[in-house]
Amino acid sequence: MSTTTDQPAVVGKLSTLDRYLPVWIGVAMVAGLLLGRMIPGLDDVVSAVEIDGISLPIAIGLLIMMYPVLAKVRYDRLDTVTGDRKLLLGSLALNWVLGPALMFALAWLLLPDLPEYRTGLIIVGLARCIAMVIIWNDLACGDREAAAVLVAINSVFQVFMFAILGWFYLSVLPGWLGLEQTTIDTSPWQIAKSVLIFLGIPLLAGFLTRRYGEKAKGREWYEEKFLPRIGPWALYGLLFTIVILFALQGDQITSKPWDVVRIALPLLVYFAVMWGGGYALGAVMGLGYERTTTLAFTAAGNNFELAIAVAIATYGVTSGQALAGVVGPLIEVPVLVGLVYVSLALRKRFTPAPSAISSATKES
Repeated sequence: MSTTTDQPAVVGKLSTLDRYLPVWIGVAMVAGLLLGRMIPGLDDVVSAVEIDGISLPIAIGLLIMMYPVLAKVRYDRLDTVTGDRKLLLGSLALNWVLGPALMFALAWLLLPDLPEYRTGLIIVGLARCIAMVIIWNDLACGDREAAAVLVAINSVFQVFMFAILGWFYLSVLPGWLGLEQTTIDTSPWQIAKSVLIFLGIPLLAGFLTRRYGEKAKGREWYEEKFLPRIGPWALYGLLFTIVILFALQGDQITSKPWDVVRIALPLLVYFAVMWGGGYALGAVMGLGYERTTTLAFTAAGNNFELAIAVAIATYGVTSGQALAGVVGPLIEVPVLVGLVYVSLALRKRFTPAPSAISSATKES
């Protein structure tokens, strides 16, 4: 994105790509839905280019999307994030305590008569975001270093906690409450594989690019020449991913509009509560705009790729659980894009956090 975390976001200074981002995303969603309806058997074509159950087109889109943002991260500043216990503990509480519990409650309250969709939404709530959140955070001028650290922590927790929490929220807790029980079929390796591909590859590429780019040409060239050249590719990757995702499930989405509305309602409440809760917590803890924004978006986003993969592996590609997973990004993308603009509007209400002031003073 054209703006940085060191300057206020001014719409007039944004590139055409950034300024009309909601329009491009809307076009990508519509284009994907139309492709899914117009090209019979598109999902079979895409499935033919899967590697070990992972869609190659989606993987390429996500990697292109994440690499430029992770190349912008100042890895020499990560220690300022790892030492911020309030931020780390707040993120863990939002992502691994509030998030899954909230989605469980909303799924049962709003979809008591639709067990397949309910289960799909609970799986979505367990899959914490490790990909698109980096884009939303960057667009909202959040703290890039904090986003990198929180996403890495979420990834580690995801490997060890996803299956355990899935067992708890789909089998144990419903049993305690006298509700219908179910299970999921996943393994730590399946989750670790998703983390290694969708976070590990672009993170390593971004780190090595900055390290050797600065070493060869200097930080000034890297920041002022190289990063502006690769920056737009993050949004190109985002738009490509949206087209592919919506194309794969275009027929299901457009043929079951009322079901999509039913699934969308708890998702809308979920995103609003998680994002608002993150902002409120960050403000109470005095984290400042950048880290409060990062806390909010890392809490609100979900790992749709993992949720869809688990739902398909356990219940089948045409199952209601898989459809609920697909509706996740259908709602998440426009809602979080809107929240990017809400964040930028709230920016002037924040004063810099003490840590940010001291860091800026040391650099000067």
